[in-house]
Amino acid sequence: MVTRLSHYFLRTLRDDPSDAEVTSHRLLVRAGYIRRQAPGVFAWLPLGLRVKGKIEAVIREEMSHAGAYEVHFPALLPRDPYEVTGRWEEYGDALFRLQDRKGADYLLAPTHEEVFTLLVKDLYSSYKDLPLSIYQIQDKYRDEARPRAGLLRGREFTMKDAYSFDYTDAGLDASYQRQRDAYERIFARLGLEYVIVQADAGAMGGSRSEEFLHPTAVGEDTFVRSEGGYAANVEAFTTVVPEPMPFDGLAEPVVFDSPGTPTIATLVDHVNTHLDPPASGEWTAAHTLKNVVLALKHLDGTRELVIIGLPGDRDVDDKRVEVAFAPAEIEPATAEDFERHSLLVKGYIGPWSPTGAIFGEESATGIRYLLDPRVVDGTSWITGANADEKHVHSLVAGRDFVADGFIEVATVRAGDPAPDGSGPVSLARGMEIGHVFQLGRKYADALGLKVLDENGKLVTVTMGSYGIGVTRILAIIAELNNDDKGLIWPASVAPFDVHVVATGRDAVVFEVAERLSAELEAAGLDVLYDDRPKVSPGVKFGDAELVGVPQIVIVGRGAVEGQVELWDRRSGDRELVSVADAVARLSRR
Repeated sequence: MVTRLSHYFLRTLRDDPSDAEVTSHRLLVRAGYIRRQAPGVFAWLPLGLRVKGKIEAVIREEMSHAGAYEVHFPALLPRDPYEVTGRWEEYGDALFRLQDRKGADYLLAPTHEEVFTLLVKDLYSSYKDLPLSIYQIQDKYRDEARPRAGLLRGREFTMKDAYSFDYTDAGLDASYQRQRDAYERIFARLGLEYVIVQADAGAMGGSRSEEFLHPTAVGEDTFVRSEGGYAANVEAFTTVVPEPMPFDGLAEPVVFDSPGTPTIATLVDHVNTHLDPPASGEWTAAHTLKNVVLALKHLDGTRELVIIGLPGDRDVDDKRVEVAFAPAEIEPATAEDFERHSLLVKGYIGPWSPTGAIFGEESATGIRYLLDPRVVDGTSWITGANADEKHVHSLVAGRDFVADGFIEVATVRAGDPAPDGSGPVSLARGMEIGHVFQLGRKYADALGLKVLDENGKLVTVTMGSYGIGVTRILAIIAELNNDDKGLIWPASVAPFDVHVVATGRDAVVFEVAERLSAELEAAGLDVLYDDRPKVSPGVKFGDAELVGVPQIVIVGRGAVEGQVELWDRRSGDRELVSVADAVARLSRR
């Protein structure tokens, strides 16, 4: 049936929404695809549901091709399974928690690993039932602290999440590869550029983890890649560790006065003025050891201070430190923290003092001291002397101070060597559109999912988890396909194949447009027909440009002679053709 705009549930807007930060948010609201309900929560209108349905259809086809079967779980789930796996606490404030009238705890699911596992446990008991891959397309809920950018970072979002079940590691590898291949086909069909990067598994757990990132300036993820083929997000990047150096012949540590030097920049200025220059000719931030104090808030409510030592020309990367200490929450140390630890002299902190070791394995403060991997034994540093307005130079790692461990939290820079030896890396921004994990036996162990193997022995099932952000993909496609007039959808996901626009007041115009719309529909095309009788051509053209159907047919003055105008929104080309030719040409596309 032809969809008539005079009766369609659609209202376009002239002005941008006040909270729109990115193009997709602005245009999807203005063109009548979504409407805001609350921060990070949107209602889906008919146009939006049609595009969303097209994307889901591509995913379903490729999931079927990969041998996965569709199921559907509720979003409202009981606490118990998530309590067993520890994720009731691990998710922290990101989890929407609620109680029913009897006081029982529930959650709005952020992911569904637990209930998928329990479903298979309930129904399967033999290795003969495996391998199995099942999936759903369903809404998820995460209490984002700062929902932003419309559908790109919301509190409610639609995901495709698939899970594979095998009883051998080799089986998991095969299932993982099938899903990974399916993702490549899905993104190719949707016209999305992607980079596959090594990733951190985070709260999901498991071993192998890869993200599909779409390179975009509005992306929230930073990733690195080398010309030799290495790619990883910054959380998963590992430092190439220098070789340790011998201590022989290295100068002993010397404490020196350094008034007014609480920052690395002021310290570097001071030592270049007051100390003999190094062999390289000038002191730089790279010669200094920065010591950053952070507070960790653990799930049990306890608060722990930790000190991280890293080269002074690097900063702590927020995402890397978040992953390194997950699931604890991280915040800077407060003035009260410094007051409680009198040996911490703000601006002059170091891992050593003339009176003995302060941090590390002989810690006198009880504060954990962790080092960047570049701070290897035998390296010499300028750092704080744990006394007001005093620093120390020639302080040697491994000889004068030690650490409780090493940690990867420093910023990654363009030019850093790739850990696989494939050359220096460059940095780019990207948006996660898919993620594949080898979960292994984490959830099966916790929830008791076992099957009998060929020898009649119970073995724990090994699992994979595979997610695609459906609504995020829709927003990214909108980001990529627009101009200053509105959206221009690719044909594969456009809400309609053809947008017929009747302009003018003559009855013949509407008669021709009516007949043309019916013929296009009969040819198998989805048709949106703008049959509004008292709307000006300018308004109709503006709406057609904003809505973004890629093929537009204008029925106007030429209708009397049996001619209409074909308008290709992607190329901008417009051409007069006969009605019969219009049907034939559009049917072939």
